[in-house]
Amino acid sequence: MDLLQLRYFRLVARTENITRVAEELRVAQPSLSRTITRLESELGVPLFDRQGRRLRLNRFGTAFLARVDRALDELDSARRELADLAEEERGSVAVGAENLMVVQHVVADFVQAYPGVRVQLFSGTTEQVVARLMAGEIDLGLVSRPIAEPGIAVRELLDEEVLLAVSPRHPLAQRDRVSVAELADEPFITTSPDYWQRRVLDRVFCRAGLRPNIACEGDEPAAIRNLVATGFGVGLLPSMASEYPGPPVAWLHIDDVYCRRTLHVCWREDAYLPLAAGRFREMAAERFARRQPGRPGPE
Repeated sequence: MDLLQLRYFRLVARTENITRVAEELRVAQPSLSRTITRLESELGVPLFDRQGRRLRLNRFGTAFLARVDRALDELDSARRELADLAEEERGSVAVGAENLMVVQHVVADFVQAYPGVRVQLFSGTTEQVVARLMAGEIDLGLVSRPIAEPGIAVRELLDEEVLLAVSPRHPLAQRDRVSVAELADEPFITTSPDYWQRRVLDRVFCRAGLRPNIACEGDEPAAIRNLVATGFGVGLLPSMASEYPGPPVAWLHIDDVYCRRTLHVCWREDAYLPLAAGRFREMAAERFARRQPGRPGPE
């Protein structure tokens, strides 16, 4: 067997669709089918169950795919490691985050320090970031929820207070603090439960024996501040957001010591971490350590 057979097999195994893979690879479908058939012949077992033109990965194929994934990932890691050694000041790093604003300053520092390195950024929920990490599509993930996936290493970057943002015209705008009970009837602009903002909101309200009044729910965390500024509702934002430029809002502390979020950087333990990614991780740790606020304990 050769590497081309293995790479073709992995693509077909993941999609279970020869036609789609042939189109993506721009190869003739009969040629791709013969490649898979030759591989099965060499292994002495069928890797797929065939029902007409449909394929289903069987137990032999499932076991083989796990090994192929590991072997190809190792080869890809080796290629990247050699590329790093050959050209240390160049290379690339791919980073996923729930909100790209959280990495903007790190990226600015990094590209200034390493102008020859290509930086790729992706945004999504914690689950989407971790899925990209496990698939080898990104090198690092910055997430605000605990990660317990096997093979994923996690390092805490920042623990910070989550603040309440209100319009400057809101009756609470002149206040410094507010209780959760006082927010019982306030319309909240928040995210779907896939994002940490909603989880923090639900948690602090649950601790007060209340349910938040959700006026707007979406998958664009960066839009919360803009909507709050219009007076449409109030919202929870990390304290670092108060340092970013944006429409004017008033910031209040919420009387709940658990109204906080913890930012982590994560990476795969079983894959080679490119030199550029290691540098990005350390630069992120240094930058967030400089602005790490005090962490109050439960009262």
